Amino acid sequence: MRRFNKYIHQLPEWPGFFWTAGQLSTLLANVRHIQGRLLGKMEGIKFNLQSEATLEILTQDVLKSSEIEGEILSPDQVRSSIARRLGMDVAGLVPSDRNVDGVVEMTLDATQRYREELTEDRLFGWHAALFPAGRSGMHKIVVGNWRNNRKDDLMQVVSGAMGKEKVHYQAPDSDIVGLEMKRFLDWFNANQDIDPVLKAGIAQLWFVTIHPFEDGNGRIARAITDMQLARADANSQRFYSMSAQIRRERNSYYDSLENTQKGSLDITKWLHWFLDCFGNALTATDQTLVKVFQKAGFWDNLTDIALNERQKLMLNKLLDGFEGKFNSSKWAKIAKCSQDTAVRDIQDLVEKGILTKESAGGRSTSYTCSLSLLT
Repeated sequence: MRRFNKYIHQLPEWPGFFWTAGQLSTLLANVRHIQGRLLGKMEGIKFNLQSEATLEILTQDVLKSSEIEGEILSPDQVRSSIARRLGMDVAGLVPSDRNVDGVVEMTLDATQRYREELTEDRLFGWHAALFPAGRSGMHKIVVGNWRNNRKDDLMQVVSGAMGKEKVHYQAPDSDIVGLEMKRFLDWFNANQDIDPVLKAGIAQLWFVTIHPFEDGNGRIARAITDMQLARADANSQRFYSMSAQIRRERNSYYDSLENTQKGSLDITKWLHWFLDCFGNALTATDQTLVKVFQKAGFWDNLTDIALNERQKLMLNKLLDGFEGKFNSSKWAKIAKCSQDTAVRDIQDLVEKGILTKESAGGRSTSYTCSLSLLT
């Protein structure tokens, strides 16, 4: 009789993953079609709007990947940290904490340098960036190296109150982590005859199953997934967030992961879940990037209309969500021009049907974008 093995890494065939391609082919074709349409749509908009979209998506990616682990980061700090590192001229930047900068650096390294090999040293750098103080909460941990748990201190994923803990998963012993990771990295960096999106799903499962670090494995696994999806897109610009979608589907994510790690090396069900989640991430982009798409449509409607640089600047300010009343005095101050020039600029836009005068008149006259151009 064959001895029962509780976890897949204990199976003698490990890591010989296999799946039934026929059960995934239709779903894979559908998500690849949606992916292609989204990338084509984004390539059709101006580069500065592509950059805005990337900033929005990467901000969501960092926030939600940390949120999955119960860590709540400041959206303003994350957005500011990303914008500074991408060299983007964005209003309202704020200082960011070391822990925010660390997770941002990891995310950008994974997505902007996706063509480069993933190495042991690179992963150690990501881990050190996640834990700049060398601690996870109150506890000192091994940082920038594989975990080195004692034989009596197993690496387990546990939930529940003290005394009523439930063990969801137990990782390989620490003395074989180096060997396991070498095998994983050799596979990840090699060219295989595997669809690159499927490879992203396999990579995430494989990495979290090894669980090579004392903490931060989930966030690093999602960074590796983003890196492989960037390879699938052949694009460092990010237009969808897998981490944000995993956050929405967190319960099913953990259930699917646990069932797979306690099952066989047939990972068809896991890949089915991953492709479903990936497809949902792609379609969720329409809501996440609604402002970017709105701006793209607005400027498409003005392609044949002559505008000066002050007008372009101020219209973008208005589209970004201008706080307070948008009037000639604020125009003159922001655009660094005279009041008379501001009035002429605004009147020209009103005559062209781009701006609409709001109901209050006199000295409180203010303006908004024509609704017909925002649809």
